[in-house]
Amino acid sequence: MKNPYFNPLKKHHRPDGFQNNYRSFRGKRLRELLRWRWQAWRAGHPRPMREAIPVVAPDLAFIHGNAQAGRHMQPAATWIGHITVLLQVGGLNILTDPVFSERCFPVQWAGPKRHTPPGLTLAQLPRIDVVLLSHNHYDHMDEHSLVSLATQRGGPPLFITPLGHRHWFARRGIHHVVELDWWDTHVLPETDRSLRIPVTLTPAQHWSARTTTDALRSLWGSFVVRSPDCHVFFSGDTAYSKDFIDIRQHFARDHTPEQGGGFDLALLPIGAYEPRWFMKDQHCNPEEAVQIFQDLGCKRAIAVHWGTFQLTDEALDEPPRALRTALHRAGVCESTFAVLAIGATCPVSSRLHSVTTDHQSGESPSSPELVTI
Repeated sequence: MKNPYFNPLKKHHRPDGFQNNYRSFRGKRLRELLRWRWQAWRAGHPRPMREAIPVVAPDLAFIHGNAQAGRHMQPAATWIGHITVLLQVGGLNILTDPVFSERCFPVQWAGPKRHTPPGLTLAQLPRIDVVLLSHNHYDHMDEHSLVSLATQRGGPPLFITPLGHRHWFARRGIHHVVELDWWDTHVLPETDRSLRIPVTLTPAQHWSARTTTDALRSLWGSFVVRSPDCHVFFSGDTAYSKDFIDIRQHFARDHTPEQGGGFDLALLPIGAYEPRWFMKDQHCNPEEAVQIFQDLGCKRAIAVHWGTFQLTDEALDEPPRALRTALHRAGVCESTFAVLAIGATCPVSSRLHSVTTDHQSGESPSSPELVTI
């Protein structure tokens, strides 16, 4: 099948699909998959959890009040679970890789099942303005969630995706879609309620497949959201690569001290990483997540992609413990790379104002529920 987006001047383009910048992805062979499952069975992996995954009731009064504040919105992020985060910046409600279903699989009677409920239900969400979709794997591109959002009251959100997803949405009657290549930017226009916000698709070290025959046919990626009040980096799924140094350099002119410094917030994955021989080309471990945090030059990060679906060999509650060790070794304060309870909201200081937030004073709702596992 020919790649309709193929551009021979772009090194991540291939005539039949896409590839990574620094480490080509090769799909695992059947014998490698069987080796992984055999080794996991012999070793008794995944190990049982030592602690329950913390879940808190969402602060709906803050979330909906913030949604109504328009341009006066407090920049904030609410972790809904797995990779799904509600970002409230620039007067807009932005959702990352929405997954609200019970299972991340083509059918709902098989496949990995949720161990923790969503921190917010679809019915509890404020009206979503934008959905950022990083790639087409089932634990990121959930059909039920996307179709439900497309029929929300007030009209569908704008779905921003990497190349190769528009046809999937169109088959489901969803046409409010923008496709981007790496380094392409779509500008969300200024309105009477929201600020002008450029959204850029940036590289990630990963891959794509929705079926057994379409591997690498659609693009994957991370996102940079440059709202005037908060610059956010959303990784999607990724392994470690030099891409993150490239991203920092690409936006360096926007991140000078005079303009407010580097990324105010990064959403970085810390789970689904064992065994390394099988996962290292597609998922970073906590130590590599800390390196990504440092490569990007972020002010703070929230750990995502853990605690919801048992996808790999490490215990579901292991990533925060491994992250704490990695932060200590790197000399990074634990509060700078926060592990939230599902449902917790983390306010972020606005780039537009040098003010003391409720988060700094410790008052609700701005004190996120930090996890100590």
